[in-house]
Amino acid sequence: MTEAAPWIVTGPGEGTPVVSIVILTWNSCALLAACLEALPAATAPVPTEVIVVDNGSRDGTAELLARREDVVTIANAGNRGVAPARNQGIRRARGELVALLDVDTVPSAGSFATLVARMRAAPRVGLVGPKLVAADGTLQYSCRRFPTLVDKVLRRLPARLGGRVMDDVELRGWDHAGIREVDYVIGACQLIRRTALDEVGLLDERIFYGPEDVDLCLRMYRAGWRVEYVPEAVVMHLERRVTRKLWSTLTARHVYGLGYFFWKHGYLLTRPTPATARSAA
Repeated sequence: MTEAAPWIVTGPGEGTPVVSIVILTWNSCALLAACLEALPAATAPVPTEVIVVDNGSRDGTAELLARREDVVTIANAGNRGVAPARNQGIRRARGELVALLDVDTVPSAGSFATLVARMRAAPRVGLVGPKLVAADGTLQYSCRRFPTLVDKVLRRLPARLGGRVMDDVELRGWDHAGIREVDYVIGACQLIRRTALDEVGLLDERIFYGPEDVDLCLRMYRAGWRVEYVPEAVVMHLERRVTRKLWSTLTARHVYGLGYFFWKHGYLLTRPTPATARSAA
């Protein structure tokens, strides 16, 4: 089926999934293959559909997806950015829960079933995230406090200068062993309740790349929903960050996105908390 250019949608459309997993990819064929191969064990026994949004890859991704009849493919002619492309997948999704999953992840067996069970048990939780680990099993600090301008500056400095602040922002003093309400979980893997998403709206498409994940969590709180970290679900995250260079076009867009985020939510130095976000609703 062809929609209005510049994208094409192909793939299955039968059955009613509980979870719609939206994966965004851009020139990441090998990573995408590994991610897709892990999904059957990660999602069983939950009825699931997988939607891959390809942002104009030129590395064999199209050929890989052509062989995957079990995957819905949305093929863009070029790179539309994170939020706009993920929204394409969300609009196509039919599940009562929508998962946003980075292409550089490998979910462990049962991880999505665990996240779904938490959502079923806690009806006011609008969004959950799993424990993220590196390839060697090292914990990644993926649940955090809402950012401030100071945090973002210190993150670029040597650890000895900003380490104490970042320890607080990334909750490094906590053992990450149990379910906890947090300010936000990073967008590498987020499971979102459809009713909550319908209430707060889709990802903000004025943010090309980051921090659309933080923005969504803050809007969840302001609408009265909770965000939780669920460490019983484990996802390996290879963390292929594309803004590691000190300056690039993508880095510039990321910086613009941060500035827009602070302007949109009306703060710079004093971070909101879940309690203050709810009170502002």
